Amino acid sequence: MLTRYSFPALLLLLLAACDRREKADLIVHHARIYTMDSANTVAAAMAIRNGEILAVGTNEFILERYEAADQQDAGGKAVYPGFNDAHAHFAGYAASLRTVDLRGTKSWAEVLERTKTFAAANPSGWVLGGGWDQNDWDNKSFPDKAGLDSLFPNTPVLLRRIDGHAAMANQAALDAAGVQPGQSLAGGTFETKNGRLTGLLVDNAIGRVSDKVPPPELPALIASLRKAEADLLAAGVTSLTDCGLSIPEMRLLDSLLQKDQLHLGLNIMLSDSEENISWLVKNGPYKNGRLQVRSVKFYGDGALGSRGACLLHDYSDKPGWKGFLLKDPAYFAKQAALLAGTDIQMCTHAIGDSANREILRIYASVLKGENDKRWRIEHAQVIDSADFGRFGENNIVPSVQPTHATSDMYWAGDRLGAQRVKYAYAFRRLLDQNGWIPLGTDFPVENINPLYTFYAAVARKDTSGYPKGGFQPENALSREDALRGMTIWPARAAFEEDKKGSLEPGKTADFVITSDDLMTVPEEKIPAIQILAAYIYGKARYSLK
Repeated sequence: MLTRYSFPALLLLLLAACDRREKADLIVHHARIYTMDSANTVAAAMAIRNGEILAVGTNEFILERYEAADQQDAGGKAVYPGFNDAHAHFAGYAASLRTVDLRGTKSWAEVLERTKTFAAANPSGWVLGGGWDQNDWDNKSFPDKAGLDSLFPNTPVLLRRIDGHAAMANQAALDAAGVQPGQSLAGGTFETKNGRLTGLLVDNAIGRVSDKVPPPELPALIASLRKAEADLLAAGVTSLTDCGLSIPEMRLLDSLLQKDQLHLGLNIMLSDSEENISWLVKNGPYKNGRLQVRSVKFYGDGALGSRGACLLHDYSDKPGWKGFLLKDPAYFAKQAALLAGTDIQMCTHAIGDSANREILRIYASVLKGENDKRWRIEHAQVIDSADFGRFGENNIVPSVQPTHATSDMYWAGDRLGAQRVKYAYAFRRLLDQNGWIPLGTDFPVENINPLYTFYAAVARKDTSGYPKGGFQPENALSREDALRGMTIWPARAAFEEDKKGSLEPGKTADFVITSDDLMTVPEEKIPAIQILAAYIYGKARYSLK
């Protein structure tokens, strides 16, 4: 028997049948979505549920197939996967928020004045700071501690250089650490002049003093970590690799993520210590929600700016000096042999061409050609022309920071000379080795803003537009490669490309919306682009008011 329906009832049934749309939590539409998938697809809309992407496609496809209470009309704005900083110091940046900021100082006198002002407002305990760079001063010589001793005769003071590989300490700090003139240690120096300590500490010498600094109270530490995350989200960073933490530091970050007090995706490299290496080798890679640990950060040498980078030939501006390795090559070889039989990544800081050659040689001796271990060289800053091929031959990942090139370009030629500098900051040539390259900032050494990374990579200029034509423009990256270097390639460098780095179905819904399109805006306008919103797991964690 046929059932009879009234016209209104029949209309409701027909409408219901036509509106059987799948439920979503969020729909973003009328956008220009750079998915960063393998085909470099640009979509107009996407649907998100439970923190993952359900689908991407045209406005018509998404809006006809999905419904959500939260629908965001992007108004044609560009959307990208959340920026992923491949080399950073999140905990270090948080710590810097509790210290005097010495970035941008134009003289040692200005450093002293800022430090004095900070200490007056923070009158307890050690005075800590960082960010000074003598290369920015008219007098480019390293300073002496006399001014610090005069201002702070009894209070210990420790002020790190911008690269973290040199620091100035006053006499009270040196006394607290028991440092005496004439002392020496492997991989570092306590600088002296006429038999007296100048206060300048280079590389491993810094730890002798910094180890005496009392740890912060837990509430202050947590507050600074949360402030650091807020700063990063405002810059569009949704994930990062934190290079060189202890197990207690890692566990604190893990607990804060589990308590929903932090939200960033964190790929953590444990620092080089017997305790850390033993724990990771015994337990294997650790994964818990948005945090993973599967790598160890080693230090091959120091930095170019403080002449601690290990070079094959003398520094051009310091004859008779080549820098130094921070540990004996046999140590790195031992660790490489140990880690080669595990799923743990070996990630080694190498700046100078000698350090890079040594680490490349050690890696190659255990990797033995093609592999998927994704062992990394962090910075890969100065490479001898004969050594570039070692990256590709052994699938070694060069992890680089484009703003280092535009920060160092004013004086790098002085350190290296006109010929050797041609093989420094060679990002295009390094990209060609494996066909992909992760990009980072190295904050707080550099600014946390990933758009500066993008600009430095594609324009090879500082934010003032200098130099005209770019610094060694033959090694600039295309915009597409730079964007991949800030999204999918850092995920790949951390074995996370199956879950993040591109806006594809099944992947985490981490994305950012910008005021202008990175891919089409005139080059000179890139540094001024604003982050309008940053989403993690499909939830807005930052919105420009």
